[in-house]
Amino acid sequence: MITREHTFFFKELTQNNHKEWFHQNKKRFENEVKAPFLELLDVLLNTLTYWDERIPSDPKKALFRINKDVRFSKDKSPYHTLLKAGFSPNGKKSMFPGYYLGIDATNIHVGGGLFMVRPPELALIREHIAKDPSKLEAIVKAPDFIQNFGRLKGEKAKRLDKSLLPTAEKTDLIYHKQFYAMAEFPLEPFYNSEKLVDEILLHFQTIKPLNTYLSQAFD
Repeated sequence: MITREHTFFFKELTQNNHKEWFHQNKKRFENEVKAPFLELLDVLLNTLTYWDERIPSDPKKALFRINKDVRFSKDKSPYHTLLKAGFSPNGKKSMFPGYYLGIDATNIHVGGGLFMVRPPELALIREHIAKDPSKLEAIVKAPDFIQNFGRLKGEKAKRLDKSLLPTAEKTDLIYHKQFYAMAEFPLEPFYNSEKLVDEILLHFQTIKPLNTYLSQAFD
């Protein structure tokens, strides 16, 4: 499981975010940081693939690279300062809603839903919401959703197609262009603890109805 070495490594990387330092510490990264993270993903996937058999079972396919794509970024530091993973049907970069996990030096980030929504899929989701706005409202206003995530997050449109305005009178969720939940909590209590799996799955379980609902828009 995740150890204090995870914290030490990313704190040092934050202060030394360049290729020379990373190459000097690559074995440390592979053995003390990446390997335990992959073990955690493997355990989580036992449950996630039971929920949805379309999710790839290989933890390496869920893992995002630590190397950053800096081509279009003002920040040219070459590495992310956390490890992160995505679990979605047909792979972490698919159009389907899924689950997200990121662990940096001090915090665990757990979320899910739809982060990147292309216009064709957004049109389908809005059409799905318009059929019965109360269904999405009920999911994001459920007590466990509010307790774990607060509210549905995501960028919103300033304007809507006229055909959607009647739905907007029933719910402002129709303005969303992204549909996701995200929570953050301290890593320290979970060093070397199997309770970390339970805590992450608790959050994933809370997101599951949202993912099921969003997936229905593509049926």
